[in-house]
Amino acid sequence: MELGGGMYNNTYRVEFAGEQPVILRVAPEPSRQSRIERELMRNEHAVQPFLAPIASLLPRILAVDFTHQIISRDWMIQSLLPGVPAPEGFKIRPRSEWGPFFAQLGAITRQLHDVRGPHFGPITGPGFSRWSDAVIAVLQHTAADLEDVGLDARDVREAVAIAEKNRPLLDEAAKPRLLTGDLFTINCLVRDGDGPLTITGVIDFDRATWGLPDADWTIFMASRRTSTERDEFWTTYGPLSTDAAAVQRRLIYRVVHLGAIRLERQRTGRVDALAESYEEMSEVLAGLR
Repeated sequence: MELGGGMYNNTYRVEFAGEQPVILRVAPEPSRQSRIERELMRNEHAVQPFLAPIASLLPRILAVDFTHQIISRDWMIQSLLPGVPAPEGFKIRPRSEWGPFFAQLGAITRQLHDVRGPHFGPITGPGFSRWSDAVIAVLQHTAADLEDVGLDARDVREAVAIAEKNRPLLDEAAKPRLLTGDLFTINCLVRDGDGPLTITGVIDFDRATWGLPDADWTIFMASRRTSTERDEFWTTYGPLSTDAAAVQRRLIYRVVHLGAIRLERQRTGRVDALAESYEEMSEVLAGLR
């Protein structure tokens, strides 16, 4: 049975007589992979040893095949974790019970951001010795990917030039840490049924990378909206720096995420939402100029 909710891989629940169900994930064919989404499953396989601080929340990898001898796509079989996707849990719980979830998510994110890495960039490489090189490479690849599918990427190209001018700002006290790449509510499982809204599992670390914590998707998402419940994230993660340099860097990171969002909306057919990406990008660039 194919599972919904995924934006990149095809994901199936596979059941065998007398055995526990498993999850089969199949990556897109290589020809359908963009520059910023190339060989993500291999990247996820490589990051597993660095996820040790949260090992109890991860699915076990039971089999993996990157040879393309069975099918012409990478695939991975994982154990099935208990729980339901967090958005489903939110629907049956009052908002007053959401706070502990975000506090737990903040603690998980902090554990991973404390893991040190050998270079900047994807786990499988290419690795960079300077954080600015990694950020600029992602922006350049994003612009090229957007142009490949016929989208206007002039704003992302402008961001590349801005990042070039701000290399010293990006490289200030930069030491590589583990970034989750895609961790937020959609990739968390929570306890099904009664009891606290507790995280029982976290999935999909294919976009993990080495970088600065403020650049992580989790921080981007946690910062986009505020509410009494969501603000519990910061009680366990810790506050973000408010100095001018940190704020400026986070604007550059927003451009990185908005570019990826635009590409995903095009790939998944949500072309009606593309205008929002351009509008928000324009606001961010105005703050960077």
